[in-house]
Amino acid sequence: MMERSHTLPFIERYLTVWILAAMMLGIGMGYLFPVVERIIESFQVGTTNIPIAIGLIVMMYPPFAKVRYEELPRVFRDRQVFGIAFVLNWLVAPTVMFLLAVTFVPHNPEYMAGLILVGIAPCIAMVIVWNDIAKGSAEYAAGLVAFNAIFQVLFFGVYAYLFLTVFPSFFGLSSVIVPVSMVEIAQSVAVYLGIPCVAGYLTRTVMLRLFSEEWYREQFLPRLGLLTLVALLFTIVVMFSMKGRLILSIPSDVVMIAIPLVVFFVVMFMGTFFLTRRLGIEYQRCCTVSFTASSNNFELAIAVAIAVFGINSGAAFAAVIGPLVEVPVMMGLVGVALRLRG
Repeated sequence: MMERSHTLPFIERYLTVWILAAMMLGIGMGYLFPVVERIIESFQVGTTNIPIAIGLIVMMYPPFAKVRYEELPRVFRDRQVFGIAFVLNWLVAPTVMFLLAVTFVPHNPEYMAGLILVGIAPCIAMVIVWNDIAKGSAEYAAGLVAFNAIFQVLFFGVYAYLFLTVFPSFFGLSSVIVPVSMVEIAQSVAVYLGIPCVAGYLTRTVMLRLFSEEWYREQFLPRLGLLTLVALLFTIVVMFSMKGRLILSIPSDVVMIAIPLVVFFVVMFMGTFFLTRRLGIEYQRCCTVSFTASSNNFELAIAVAIAVFGINSGAAFAAVIGPLVEVPVMMGLVGVALRLRG
């Protein structure tokens, strides 16, 4: 087996440091230079921010290039894993986030709505990256995010109606109508999942016709993997610079929103990890199911929050805090997963 380059392990070893530095750089840029936020926002098309979209797509492309697509039919036949994932992603996770929102921010309906929108949108994007860094199964990650993407297109509107309009009334809280269409959800899925997936599939197909499987796996993929880490850091800088002034101007609100998010990520990940291990599922699949159960599609949540409540609303603010909290927490959970792996 050919030796991997030493560059990537060094970057991975100190990735938490780079992420924290990127967060601080983003906040500093946004606070000290307000023009940076205006420049980034000038690249807004509808509810899609072009720099963030590019960062996410480039970030997910290398993990999709790792997927052995010929294994996907076998993956989709795994009823145990997909059954567990369905229950956790579409029954447990939305309910847990709803209860956390009702518990922590019942006095602020817009913050509550933003948190609920995050909770009813299982991740179809960055989970690919967390799973890849934690050495989970690339094939199961691709299969599960594809399943979540299809389910989101079909039922996100139903979930939004139930969790934002029907269920709050049971707790004596105000409700809201969320007019979101299947077309809007499908557009989000096509951009953030479809583009990197197709690019990854084409890369693997073409490269394996030109080079050996061993060279592709041992030489090409490690170098391609650098794109994920660079794009991740770029995306973090952009996201935090857009909200740098806001984060520093109302830190108490940020903490108020962050607490239920941290609880959600940790509880869902650790609960899923130990449940699947208890059921005898090996690390790779266990890791993948755990990250899909605890991650969220913040792009969709933010887009819906902005469309329904407005870009300057509390709901949009709460949805934006989602990825800002998710990134460092998920990196911490990546470390936990690798330690539990042994």
